[in-house]
Amino acid sequence: MHYAISATWGPTDTTRASLPFIFAESALQAGDTVMIMLFHDSVTIAVNGSHEKMVPVGPPPKFAPVLAHPNARVLVCKPCAEARGITPEMLVENCTLGGMNDYHAEVSKDDCKAVTF
Repeated sequence: MHYAISATWGPTDTTRASLPFIFAESALQAGDTVMIMLFHDSVTIAVNGSHEKMVPVGPPPKFAPVLAHPNARVLVCKPCAEARGITPEMLVENCTLGGMNDYHAEVSKDDCKAVTF
């Protein structure tokens, strides 16, 4: 199975920001593939050094394992990143800039399930 996950929460609510990554790690552990699309405030998660400082209240942080996993693709909304002064050079290695067309392409795949947080 393939999951396309959209996320909007970032450092303003670290617990909500962690939920898409917890789900993604569960899917990856089951042998599935995931694509996480970071929108709005969540784009800051992809900035080098940022996710290490984000500690959710309750659930364990799962940012690093998902960001580094070979079966996880992380897209960062380009307009959202640009509005925050985030450039490609600032992103974690497995993260790339993308847009709504990329997210649409993922959710249009036959074996894809869309999950929104």
